[in-house]
Amino acid sequence: MAPKRKGDEQQAQHLTGKDKKKQKLASARTIPVQTPSAVAGPSKTVRFDGAKPLPGSLDVERFAEARAFEINAMHTAMSSARDNATHRAWQQLPRHLRRRAASHDVRRVPVRLREKARAEMDPVKHKKKNLPKRGKAKRISRTETFLKRQQDKTWLETHLWHAKRMHMDNIWGYRLAVQPTEKSFRPSHRAAVHGSILHDASYHGIIELKGPEDILRMILESCCDASAPSPGAKRFVNGTRACDIHFYKRGAYPLDLIAPVTVIWQPVNGPAKGPSGSENSSGGVEAEGAGPSTGRKRKGKSQQKASPSTIDISPPTRLLWIKVHPSIFHEVYIELRDAASFALETVKKSSQSDEPELTVEIADLRTKLNIFEIMGPKSSQIIRGVLRPVLDDKREELKKFWHALGDLQTTASLPRNMIIGMKVHDPRLTFPPNNAKVHVDINSASPSLSTASLFPTSILAQSEIWDETIRDPLMNPRYKKKDLDDRRSKNAIPGTPLQATQKDDRIPILLIQRSLEPLSTESSHSPGLHGWTVILPAGWSMPFFSSLIHTGTRVGGQRERAAQHFEASHPNFPTDYPTTEAYEDYAEKREEEERSRWERKPPAKRVNYPKLGIRSPWRADWEVVLGLTTPDEQNENGDNAMDESEDLVPAQREALDLQAISNATSLVETEKQHDNEFPDSNQPRPWLLQGSAVVPALDAAASTLIRSTGLVHYFNSQRAKRGLESLDFSHKAEDIWKTALVMVKLRMCGRGKPDDLAVLYRLTDEEWRKAMLVAQKPSDMNLDDEDEEGRPSDVIPPEESIIGYVTAGNFSLSVGEGHAIGCLPVSELFDIKEQAKRLGQGSSMLVNMRNRDGLICRPAYLDVLDC
Repeated sequence: MAPKRKGDEQQAQHLTGKDKKKQKLASARTIPVQTPSAVAGPSKTVRFDGAKPLPGSLDVERFAEARAFEINAMHTAMSSARDNATHRAWQQLPRHLRRRAASHDVRRVPVRLREKARAEMDPVKHKKKNLPKRGKAKRISRTETFLKRQQDKTWLETHLWHAKRMHMDNIWGYRLAVQPTEKSFRPSHRAAVHGSILHDASYHGIIELKGPEDILRMILESCCDASAPSPGAKRFVNGTRACDIHFYKRGAYPLDLIAPVTVIWQPVNGPAKGPSGSENSSGGVEAEGAGPSTGRKRKGKSQQKASPSTIDISPPTRLLWIKVHPSIFHEVYIELRDAASFALETVKKSSQSDEPELTVEIADLRTKLNIFEIMGPKSSQIIRGVLRPVLDDKREELKKFWHALGDLQTTASLPRNMIIGMKVHDPRLTFPPNNAKVHVDINSASPSLSTASLFPTSILAQSEIWDETIRDPLMNPRYKKKDLDDRRSKNAIPGTPLQATQKDDRIPILLIQRSLEPLSTESSHSPGLHGWTVILPAGWSMPFFSSLIHTGTRVGGQRERAAQHFEASHPNFPTDYPTTEAYEDYAEKREEEERSRWERKPPAKRVNYPKLGIRSPWRADWEVVLGLTTPDEQNENGDNAMDESEDLVPAQREALDLQAISNATSLVETEKQHDNEFPDSNQPRPWLLQGSAVVPALDAAASTLIRSTGLVHYFNSQRAKRGLESLDFSHKAEDIWKTALVMVKLRMCGRGKPDDLAVLYRLTDEEWRKAMLVAQKPSDMNLDDEDEEGRPSDVIPPEESIIGYVTAGNFSLSVGEGHAIGCLPVSELFDIKEQAKRLGQGSSMLVNMRNRDGLICRPAYLDVLDC
């Protein structure tokens, strides 16, 4: 811009670059003003006197002409100021606040300059893709797209939330979360011990049985553990407690274990309603989508109607649920169907002809209910803060319990498997929730919880979730989140919770106290974990899940759930249940994955298992441990991938009899298939001794001269209590004793961390004495200071001394040392006990433990696990 005055040109020659730049910006931002002498025309004569009123009219044309200079100067100044503004918003920051990312990220700029920076940002230019447009009729909806991706698996209702934050895998026919993507192993353990952790267990299936109470008892007692409290006992039948018990094939106890299950009876005071909603005394023996009926068909309408003078003498209909693991759902379903048919046939033969026909209905509720597991001492406060019971419930027991739940520091003080039924409002109405705070009175010596609020009753356990006519309409919530947000935006005070109306959904739920703890007093050093199991109708997982995780609760996958069982010294199904079909499937899948990973590595980078003396590195060979087969026979049955040498292919291209080779191959495959489909029933098979019967059964075997006879006599006495016949002669006492496995818990005497599939060895008397020296030394002693007698042995024991394997091993965060759960034969357990008594060690049982990829054998204490 040229200087205005004559002296300005000379003065501008002495200015620095910085001063010139300032002068240029000042002149660009200055609006010129017209001098009074330059104003001509009518504007000179226009005068406004404040004492006189304004003129009645204004000539717009004359007024704009008089102000033309000012208008032009304003537009020119705005344009020049914009063109000469060389500093962007992020360039106006001081040097220590400037960032490269601020040039394209508005969030890198302080708040006072974000609006200006956002206006200066260049719009992102996306390349327009010329894709063919689908017709409205051919468009694929989001729901249809997700359904196509579930052809070979099933998604949970919380799948999208988990898929964004966790590693997913196809397990048991579901797409489940394995572990979080973040490093959260230790934080998840702290949450389970000191806070709370949530797991979506909706993949567990629920089977519903409906029929007369006596028939249902017969069905359960013929398939469940005979040594544990019966699921038909009074404490469970009234519906106040859930029964955790092991499920077997019908009449096969203690052999043919299937899995642990949970039995829940409908409360006795609740109406037993049929599928139509009316009270029903009988129903068809049908199963939804799983095979034929287990009894006769339902009578027609004309036969069901009775005259007013007819007296119904049929027993009342009861309802129960059985919660099972998805890996064995079909096996349990088939056994229940067969047991129901057998029980109905038995009753029919023993009853008189004039008695009414009895029926049992079996239904699959896998798509009707959802299950959450909340573990940790703060789980009660979270449930208290998220759930809002309806005010229509007039039960005094529920009001007392709900008032006491806020002050409950841990669910360990509640009766085990206690059931609470209630109806709650939509949790989205009060989102975000607030955790309830525990009020502890230091001066008061008495606990704040009353005995009445803690004792389970059938009135407290009542819930409408048992009624199908109420549960099924709730599968589709009446209001979407968008509708509730619109209602919330109309509140006069922002953030105010919505008030429930008559049209809002009221969801019936069940709360079940859940505990993971060993029954044995010897394992009392492992702390138990306690929490709640929440059962709610299908369609409501995300509304409850969003409110639960907003309270700060961590979310865990399959790894975190297995870690909870491990830390509590509680076996996890199916990984810690050998001899079951679910364990065999799990072991086969793990063997395939680890074998393929091992084969992909070059020989110099992988573990040489044959050199380490590991005969079965990827799978526990329980048949060889029990002496049912030899290692050579085991290798013949499966491919031995550990051999570095492979079969050589002849270089000569000789004519081969392809037809003979094909016939021989098909013959071998046919024989293998026949052996798998029709196993020899007389051949002894491994079985697992578990549950509360472990200690009594072992004591009964030790009290007799012939241990096998004492063990079988104990089982026959337990079977007689349930009305079962004694074990037939096809099961010899010697075979039962020889093939029995028992769960044990291992604690390292000193250092060492056991891994999965670690090998357990028996100790000689000399090795026992050396192991006791290692166990008696202080834990803080340096290994270099130990003498040769106290060092762990690095000599590979012979294969004949292998007595068992570790099913789950790791460093225990709760105990602070190496910890493991494993299995070994019952006969070996008795030999270890006798060895301890002979060496004067009392009840201290010791074994040697060696990892698959290690040489050092370390001693470990052994305790029987009876849970």
